[in-house]
Amino acid sequence: MKSKQWTTGDLPDMSGKTVVVTGASSGLGIATARGLAGAGARVIMAVRNVAKGEQVAGGIHGKTEVRRLELTSLASVREFADAWSGDLDILINNAGIMQVPEGKTDDGFELQIGTNHLGHFALTNLLLPHIIDRVVTVSSLLSTRGRLDVDDLNWERRRYRASAAYADSKQANLLFTLELQRRLTAEGSSVRAVSAHPGIARTNLSGHFTGVQGVGAAIVGSLMTQDVERGALPTVYAATQDIPGNTFVGPDGFAHLRGYPVVVQPSRASQDPVLAARLWARSAELTKVDSPVPTPA
Repeated sequence: MKSKQWTTGDLPDMSGKTVVVTGASSGLGIATARGLAGAGARVIMAVRNVAKGEQVAGGIHGKTEVRRLELTSLASVREFADAWSGDLDILINNAGIMQVPEGKTDDGFELQIGTNHLGHFALTNLLLPHIIDRVVTVSSLLSTRGRLDVDDLNWERRRYRASAAYADSKQANLLFTLELQRRLTAEGSSVRAVSAHPGIARTNLSGHFTGVQGVGAAIVGSLMTQDVERGALPTVYAATQDIPGNTFVGPDGFAHLRGYPVVVQPSRASQDPVLAARLWARSAELTKVDSPVPTPA
C-alpha cells in the first residue's frame, strides 16, 4: 500500500484536535510539531528543557504549548499525566536516545529501554483514559536487529552493548504497539495504536558518536540520510491517516531508508504476541503502571 508522495500539504484540517508530541524540542519532534500545528492542531510539546522548548515553539506557526516531561523519571511522567485534563486526540511517543554509553534512569532502568520504552509505556497508560483517537510510537529501522530479553531488560546479567540496547528498545516500541492494540480491541475501544519509523534522518541522535563510530555515522549521513522534515512524514502520516491499528509506517524508498510515507512490514520478531504480552507484564511490573484493559483468558 503506497501513498502518492504524501506530504504535510496533504494533511486534513486539524483544527480542534489536541496532540502531545514528546521530544518536540529537537530533530524529528520539531518537524512533527510544526507539521501538525501548521494544519491547525493544538500541539503540546512535551520536553525535558522548557526554555529550549519555548524557543522552538516561538518558531512554529500555530497553536503550541510547552510542558515539562522527563521520560527518565517516572515521577515526571506521573506529574505530566496528573496535570492533564480533557480529551487528548493523539499521543505521539517520539522522544528517544540512541546508542548512548551505559547509564541508568532515575528509577534504575537501563537508559535506552527506560527512555525509549518504559517512560513512554508509563505515559501512554496514564494518559489512556483521555485519548480518543490514537497512540503513535516512533520506532526505528534498527528494530529488526532487536533480540529483546524480557528477563533482563536492564542489562543486569549481560555485558552492555549500546547498539544492541538501542535495537532492543526499538523492538520494544513495536511489541508495545502490538499488545496495546490487542488490549484496545479486546475492550472494544475505537482508539488505535500505530507506529512509524523515519528511515535514516539527519538528527542529533548520533551527535555523541566518536572515533570509528563517528566516522561511520558521518559517511552514512552524507550518503543515505534525509532531512528531518521528510523523516517526520511517516509519523505525521501515522498520526492523521485512516489506517488500521498496529500499522507500521516508514519511507517508501530503497530499503525504507528515505522517501515518502508508506505502510511497511515490521520484523516477525516484533509481531510475536507472546513476547509482546510478556514485555507488557514486565513493563507494568517495573513502572507500576498498567491499563485496565483485559488480558486473554
